[in-house]
Amino acid sequence: MNASLSHTPREFAQSWVDAWNRHDLDAVLAHFSDDFQFSSPLVRQFAGEASGTLTGKDAVRAYWEIGLSRLPDLHFELVDVLAGVDCLTILYRGHRGLTAEVFQFGVDGLAVRGQALYAAAP
Repeated sequence: MNASLSHTPREFAQSWVDAWNRHDLDAVLAHFSDDFQFSSPLVRQFAGEASGTLTGKDAVRAYWEIGLSRLPDLHFELVDVLAGVDCLTILYRGHRGLTAEVFQFGVDGLAVRGQALYAAAP
C-alpha cells in the first residue's frame, strides 16, 4: 500500500474484519470507493451475475446483504495480511474455511477492486 495512506495494511485488515464481525455493512463499505469492483465465484450464485463481478457500492451492498441474511452467525478470524504495492491480501478463516481477499487501492487509500478467493476442493 502507499505509505501516505492513513492506515497500515494490518490496521486496514483488522478494521475490515471487525466491521464484518459486527455485521456493519456501512463500516465495511467505508473501506471502498463508490465505484468499487468486487469479484467472487459466489457472485454468480447469489447475485445472478454471470461475470462474477459487481461494480459500485450499491450492487456490492445488495450482494453482501444476501450473504449476511443467509449467514447470521458470520464471523471472520484474521490469520495474516500480505502487503504489496498499492494492494494487500487479507487471509482469514470464515464459514468457508481459509479465505483470501485481495484489494487494490486508489490514491485516496480506498479500495477500488477486490477479489475473494476460497480454498479449492481437494
